[in-house]
Amino acid sequence: MTGNPAWADDVKAESDAHAAAESETQEDLPKSFTPGGSFFLNAPPTPPAIWGSGGDVLWAEGESLILAGPQGVGKTTIAHQLIRARLGLQDEVLGLPVEPAQDGKRCLMLLMDRPAQARRAGHRIFGKDDEAFLNEHLVVWEGPPPYDLAKRTDILAAMCQRAKADTVLVDSIKDGAIGISTDEVGAGYNRARQKALAEGVQVLENHHTKKAGNNGGEPNTLADVYGSTWITAGSGSVIMLWGDAGDPVVSFRHIKQPMNEIGPYQLTHDHASGLTTVRHAVDLIDMARIKGVHGLTAIDAAMAMFESKKPTAAEREKARRRLGQLVDKGLLSKREPDAPGDPVRWYPAHPSFGSRRAS
Repeated sequence: MTGNPAWADDVKAESDAHAAAESETQEDLPKSFTPGGSFFLNAPPTPPAIWGSGGDVLWAEGESLILAGPQGVGKTTIAHQLIRARLGLQDEVLGLPVEPAQDGKRCLMLLMDRPAQARRAGHRIFGKDDEAFLNEHLVVWEGPPPYDLAKRTDILAAMCQRAKADTVLVDSIKDGAIGISTDEVGAGYNRARQKALAEGVQVLENHHTKKAGNNGGEPNTLADVYGSTWITAGSGSVIMLWGDAGDPVVSFRHIKQPMNEIGPYQLTHDHASGLTTVRHAVDLIDMARIKGVHGLTAIDAAMAMFESKKPTAAEREKARRRLGQLVDKGLLSKREPDAPGDPVRWYPAHPSFGSRRAS
């Protein structure tokens, strides 16, 4: 099913209904309130995941996920795989599980940036799936939205309601709101996003980076994402993809996290099948095993994780956190320094290691 401008009248009606709901009387307002004790004290220890498990969450329920990167690095490819998983047609993306959409709900894809190209990419991913099933559970809107999403902040939620969708792909943010580099437009788009989230819609967004990072190299910070700060400030998770257009191997950095940082990785795009896999991920447990009695230091781990001979203080701290997570899982053991100035070291947490080290 494809969206057309003929939807505009229906969407406007949904939008007007949302606007009317916002003009509740003061007597009705308490219905929107939540007791503070229940709100804070019943918070789950880890965010419920749309994409991920435990503390390893790339897309948290009720929070948007941004896939950021330059043209041609696979944002749409990964987004289509996530939508396919939300439809229950695959279990995982990049080795992490994806929670299927609610029964009876659809996924809506707003293909506003080069929809013909996105259609070809989708054909590679959905090409072997049942057409009748896709027609029932997947809805596509081609081209610009009926109204600028930053100016009519109720439109995104209204489009999802019209499509009976609990998941929406915005491809891409710049095509949904014109002038996204200004804070006024960025704040308006963020309000549209938050209204959709408040309606129970899970929001996935493709977005672009600046041509280079702030230091002239690979973009790897939130400041390297194009546009107003409200674009990333209002999102729960941001993934940065980097490479040249059409590269089969691109880098993956999780630069804003709901909980644990995932990666960094190198990803391989199989352009024939449209599928993406993790090509390179540092195995800290194996590194600790190879180090033997010498143990693995945080600097060793950071050098491997970030492919740098001189990791920054922030990168070393990220490595320490990753090592600490493996200790919490019972996969590594931590040994404090024997003398001042010596580094903390990590060892494999298997039963025979302690006696071997002692000998």
